[in-house]
Amino acid sequence: MNELILKGIDGANPLGFLAAVGVLRTASMAWSTDYPTTMEWRKHDGAWRPVLSFHFYVAEADFVSKLNITLKQMQNHPAFKFSDNLSLSPEVFRNEVLKAQKESHLNDRRFADFMAAYGCESLCDKNSESIADTAMRTMSGAGHQHFLGTIRQIVSDTEVFHISKTLFSLWQYDDPVEKHTMRWDPADDVRYALQWQNPSGDRNRKVAGCVWGANRLAIEALPLFVTAPKINSLETTAFTQNRAKGIFLTWPIWESPLSIETLRSLLSLHELQTSKPDRNKLKKIGVVEIFRCQRLTQGKFRNFSTAVPL
Repeated sequence: MNELILKGIDGANPLGFLAAVGVLRTASMAWSTDYPTTMEWRKHDGAWRPVLSFHFYVAEADFVSKLNITLKQMQNHPAFKFSDNLSLSPEVFRNEVLKAQKESHLNDRRFADFMAAYGCESLCDKNSESIADTAMRTMSGAGHQHFLGTIRQIVSDTEVFHISKTLFSLWQYDDPVEKHTMRWDPADDVRYALQWQNPSGDRNRKVAGCVWGANRLAIEALPLFVTAPKINSLETTAFTQNRAKGIFLTWPIWESPLSIETLRSLLSLHELQTSKPDRNKLKKIGVVEIFRCQRLTQGKFRNFSTAVPL
């Protein structure tokens, strides 16, 4: 069995974890064989790093190349084209869901999977007539930052070398951040009160501050974080909401090789979302660490805090 250690990804970073999940999902589609691609985590260079396993030899360069080819299939994909944001009426969103239902099939259900992650037309946001949407959404048009619009920009501009340095090199944040971040990295929490100048006017954002490859791969993780109605609210997989404490994202680190379908089940495990997860119970199924971060809201934007191990 051949292994690839993704030395650039830190499992304690929410963007890093999402990127790792995106890699596993994309690799599972690119190498759809009788022996599925699996992923586990190992301590390497002071952090939890994902390790991919294949039942055949895969060189780093070939892996990145095929990964990039599969990612490029999503350019101009209908899952990203139907709007700039998710602030849609239930009727409009329902029509897109019906399109996804017709266009998706057993061998390619990407359109339907993304729609299931975006939101649900059965519930509306309390402050508007738009659908209730995913807890992963971090922007909705303010400051010319659009959720789906940013996804399209990232999908279009990310190239194979962005993917390679994300996976196998320490992140340098040397890609332009303007219109190329999903705001899932704690480093994106740049507040005016903590800066020398207004971040929105910072010229450096056009030069550096982002990891394009990580954001591109993390987008591919969205279908594993599906939404579902619960009484009168919409819940997103791996998120917990507490009126007093806020909204939190929790994810596991595991030491046994898991396929994408097994991971889909693990992310939905109730024990992970409790205030004090039972470490002994989780260790029996291979979970060796749990990270949790808070989703923060500043004005009309959302960010994620630095994660803490539970």
